[in-house]
Amino acid sequence: MKKLLDLISEEMKKAFEAAGYDGELGKVTLSNRPDLCEFQCNGAMAGAKKYHKAPLMIAQEVAEKLTDSDVFGEVSAVAPGFLNLKLKESFVKDYLNEMRESDKFGLPTPVNPEKIIIDYGGPNVAKPLHVGHLRSAIIGESIKRICRYAGHEVIGDVHLGDWGLQMGLVMTELRKRHPDMVYFDDSYEGEYPVEAPFTISELEEIYPTASAKSKEDEAYKAEAMEATYKFQNGVRGYWALGEHIIHVSIPDLKRNYDNLNVEFDLWKGESDVRDIMPAMVEDMKKGGYAYESDGALVVDVKEETDTKEIPPCMILKSDGASLYNTTDLATIKDRMDQYRPNKIIYLADKRQELHFEQVFRCARKTGLVNEDTELIYIGFGTMNGRDGKPFKTRDGGVMRLENLICEINEEMIRKIHENAETKGYEVDEEQAAETARIVGLAAIKYGDLSNQAAKDYIFDMDRFTSFEGDTGPYILYTIVRIKSILNKYREQGKELTDLVIKEAVNDSEKSFMLELAKYNATMEAACEETAPHRICAYIYDLANAFNHFYHETKILTEEDEQKKESWIALLALTRDVLEVCIDLLGFSAPERM
Repeated sequence: MKKLLDLISEEMKKAFEAAGYDGELGKVTLSNRPDLCEFQCNGAMAGAKKYHKAPLMIAQEVAEKLTDSDVFGEVSAVAPGFLNLKLKESFVKDYLNEMRESDKFGLPTPVNPEKIIIDYGGPNVAKPLHVGHLRSAIIGESIKRICRYAGHEVIGDVHLGDWGLQMGLVMTELRKRHPDMVYFDDSYEGEYPVEAPFTISELEEIYPTASAKSKEDEAYKAEAMEATYKFQNGVRGYWALGEHIIHVSIPDLKRNYDNLNVEFDLWKGESDVRDIMPAMVEDMKKGGYAYESDGALVVDVKEETDTKEIPPCMILKSDGASLYNTTDLATIKDRMDQYRPNKIIYLADKRQELHFEQVFRCARKTGLVNEDTELIYIGFGTMNGRDGKPFKTRDGGVMRLENLICEINEEMIRKIHENAETKGYEVDEEQAAETARIVGLAAIKYGDLSNQAAKDYIFDMDRFTSFEGDTGPYILYTIVRIKSILNKYREQGKELTDLVIKEAVNDSEKSFMLELAKYNATMEAACEETAPHRICAYIYDLANAFNHFYHETKILTEEDEQKKESWIALLALTRDVLEVCIDLLGFSAPERM
């Protein structure tokens, strides 16, 4: 099914050609003066120079060719040469009815579906998730869902940080506390215990303790680096301990991601490519790409067109230790060998731009990816507090993710009780808790995704949890309102099947219908641009258009059955579209609020 604007532009192009002008001048856009018209075409302005004619004359000639158009109800040529357009109500209702009957509301299936890997999440094991992990998870999950819905094969990978210094820090602290552990006995040749010698709660205490000590004690830090080196080089006891750290951490990470409605297809970590790295490094040496510089192994990645300095990509440090660069490159090689993706998309803080620029260039230069493989980095901004600085707890620490979710849920429960008290009804506590969880998640996710990924934003609890304005709760409240109307219609003994949307009878209904008709264009743009904020903007405009129509229209008490049936069909389509959209953003709507 074609996008609405494409169909309108096709009609306009035919009119330009019929008037003797280039059809490409007939591109139609949304009106920048909605008080005057719904759409506009500026092609006559562009054609004036080419045809040596006044643009108003061209516009008038084109307008004459649209007198009997099945698409346009009103076409007016206005100085200095604009074409102001309004669609026929019959054309709009036909378009929406086709949406209702079409799979995915008419969203076209891609001719050449792609295989896409999305690298998002990126938490370190041995540490609890905190608010710094929020944006990667939320944006990545939505992009995964959007691309999958569009018809592509998408694989989401958590890409655990299980290779760095935090591993050595935990092991060093464990050795300090339990020096007799079998893992630290170099002469031990037996099997190591199946059960980890610590719980997740103990692990979450051990890491910050070790991290603090390493910042104050150089000798302690040196021990941690030595332990990391042993782990990375496969020393048996350290490797077994590392596997315990990973296996104890993952269930807790999954629980926290479940609370965010985030799922990964792959739970791989940096350590999964440990066997790939040595051969990859050797290939880079043999190919003449990698060379020694101040004892480290590097690959030049600068290009002649660079306007700023791009340092070499370091592959190994002077002590032979690997880096994020090394594991990221080996992971690219592993993904290409196993999955052959057309695209690999990375979600990370925008301050990591240089890292990904170096890694991507190195991967291309050394032949780790095919020429037509796209490597895409989406750098996101920070979530800040009201002071404009990165979001912190009241005492200045980094807030754990589960605590943030808990605070949001508590605020939503408070508002549910406040609303019940105002309206004078009893609250079912179990139902209130579930509703608070659903609406709280919408508040967090919509609050994040409604911003362009690259932008920083202020996390404002009061605004995000408000039922008014551009917020998740407002969107859910709109959906619940529509569901309530449809349920009441059923309670009248009516069915929602076999209803047909008819022509709009007033301006608010037509505006509502036109917003709904932007669905395909929005979905296509959201996928092509990997931009969930496009969907947020669409559903906010759609919710506003519906609510304006709702406040002007007595839907259920309308005596004209044909009008009522048409409106119910329109609402049913709107509900379905909104519920698909919020699912692509990663949250859902309750049945009542």
